[in-house]
Amino acid sequence: MLALLAALQVASVQDSMPVVTLSQALEQAARLDPSYVSAAGQVNNAEWARRAAFAVFLVPAITLSANQTHYWPATFNFVTFTSTAPNTFAATIDARLDVFTGGQKLAGLASSGAALESAHAGELQARLTTAMNTESDFYSVLAQRALTRVADDRVHRAEQQFTVARARVTSGAAVQTDSLQLLLELAQARVALLQQQSALRTAQLQLGRRIGLPGPADAAPVLEDSTTLRPLPFPLSDAVTRALSQGPAWRIARANERTASAQLWSRRGDYLPHASLDFTGGAFDTDKFYPNAIKRSTLSLTVTFPLWNNGQREIQVSQARVNRDVARAIRVDLERSAWHDVAAAYDAYETSRATVALEQDAVLVARENNRVQETRYRAGATTILDLLDAQNRLVSAESDLVQALYNTRRARAGLEVILGERITFDQGTP
Repeated sequence: MLALLAALQVASVQDSMPVVTLSQALEQAARLDPSYVSAAGQVNNAEWARRAAFAVFLVPAITLSANQTHYWPATFNFVTFTSTAPNTFAATIDARLDVFTGGQKLAGLASSGAALESAHAGELQARLTTAMNTESDFYSVLAQRALTRVADDRVHRAEQQFTVARARVTSGAAVQTDSLQLLLELAQARVALLQQQSALRTAQLQLGRRIGLPGPADAAPVLEDSTTLRPLPFPLSDAVTRALSQGPAWRIARANERTASAQLWSRRGDYLPHASLDFTGGAFDTDKFYPNAIKRSTLSLTVTFPLWNNGQREIQVSQARVNRDVARAIRVDLERSAWHDVAAAYDAYETSRATVALEQDAVLVARENNRVQETRYRAGATTILDLLDAQNRLVSAESDLVQALYNTRRARAGLEVILGERITFDQGTP
């Protein structure tokens, strides 16, 4: 009775659970994943830094200010040369344009461009990583559901075999231990089914969290197509070329090196003189908030030549040079590892694809072997241990096929993160 109530409760939850397709899950997860939201924000920051790097060449830095001062008791105003002025008003405008900074503005322009490229690559990497994690959670639900069906089939087979064994024991065609062995197998199958149902519920909760739901979500069935087991549309050498040219990790490494080089260039500019053009305009009055009694303006050209600042400039240049060397070493090492990383992901997909074909054959063999053993057991031509062994082999083969099928999908998603593109099977070599 308790088992029936539990089954009804599970069925009720399943009926009320929202069902999402893979495309819907990918769309919703992309807006919610913290890593992707952060990466998209970095792109916006880098775009503004790029605009600012262009603006410093033409647009001066401008500051406007205005103030009112009240005196008590009233006093003599040395600006307007009037006495007993209880209030004074002042307004100023300051503008500064750096005419020459030793190449620092050019370095800032180069650095902002590299930072923007790095941000775009990071956004692409975060988007593909989010897609990979979402696909993993989505396929995990499908895999756990398939494994639940396998566990349920095991329970049904155990129940049928237990009924047959009891009939054979009652008729004297089998010994009492046969029914006991099958009773134990039935208990184990029911426990395995409960464990699998728990794993399915956990996977559904994770999928719901991924797409922004407070509770579980179910994955809509995915129709098996010919692309599941198709070979990749490009050879390994082309995959390495794609990764080196457009892979997010390699794009980020190259951009970071350019940023570090630009920063070193900027620090070296401190050894050259700097020139700036400054304009200041001021107005003063004693009775108007928009003063016009006295107006004064200044325009000055300032040239500074830093000679020695107690070694701080040299320390900064040294730090920038070290950062440039480290960024270069990271980029070179990452390029050396391209064959290793891409080959590992490429072979993981091909191995998973071959494993699926192998497991499909293993399931066919296990099913036929189980059918033969069931027939032979009913005829009294085999032992209960041989039958249980055949059933266990069938359960194991079906479980391995489910895992291999969805491991292929996960392996393809992992390769997409490395290559920086979604893989479609109609694409050719670049």
